[in-house]
Amino acid sequence: MTATDQHRPPVASFGARLSRAMDERGPLCVGIDPHPGLLEAWGLTDSAAGLRDFSLRAVEALEGRVAAVKPQSAFFERHGSAGLAVLEEVLAALRELGVLSVLDVKRGDIGSTMGAYAQAYLADGAPLAADAITVSPYLGYGSLGPALDLAARTGRGVFVLALTSNPEGASIQHARTAQGPAVAASLAEGATRSNAAARQAGVLGSVGLVVGATTGIAVTDLGIDLVGVNGPLLAPGVGAQGAAGPELATVFGPARGNVLASTSRAVLSAGPDPQGLRRAADAAGEQALRALRH
Repeated sequence: MTATDQHRPPVASFGARLSRAMDERGPLCVGIDPHPGLLEAWGLTDSAAGLRDFSLRAVEALEGRVAAVKPQSAFFERHGSAGLAVLEEVLAALRELGVLSVLDVKRGDIGSTMGAYAQAYLADGAPLAADAITVSPYLGYGSLGPALDLAARTGRGVFVLALTSNPEGASIQHARTAQGPAVAASLAEGATRSNAAARQAGVLGSVGLVVGATTGIAVTDLGIDLVGVNGPLLAPGVGAQGAAGPELATVFGPARGNVLASTSRAVLSAGPDPQGLRRAADAAGEQALRALRH
């Protein structure tokens, strides 16, 4: 089997595969965020070797328990080429186990540079190929074209930063465009257009949005129609992290069924014992499911 064969995604789109995984394993996505403090708590050194041990233990413990796993690229990049080699190994392990990977890289640029980022993460055979990546659209939704096009061709997904819960985000995301809608709403409209074919086919689209569960604002107040987007909604802050049923009803409304709840420390702090990680993942998954169904 060639490297290209190993990296070639299934025929089904990312949206369809994620929808199936959420039906089977619940709506939880666990981040692999190897903070120095977590490495120390696990009795590991803040080095590429410690990073590798931490990450692969987490992958093994989470197999079959979550809808997706989300490595945060920055915590691998900080170790240089050795850290990126570990990230390649983690992504390969997730592929081998059949666990969907969402690589949190938040890349965004224009033209050939965006095309190069797309080739790095969304191309068949790329060493850092993931099932989906996060992207930053603040050079304009159209600047994401190379990533959106390549993801569509290879059966992968893209999560567009739209409405985050950090206090600084509102000054840009809530601002009104020259045409009238909020910036976040214009990004959601772009995702809606990108998912049009999937909507016609009756499946979940592969272009999702990142929407913080603790934003505290009804997205409809910004003119955002999350149901119409018909894509997965990667949502930090669900359940044990702060947002329960009423808050989720406010933020997501009837689109809660498309929410992929993201957590990291709530699960990773239960390590390094594999059973502890599994119990924490199961508990976080149940909390997210209850909150989203409230």
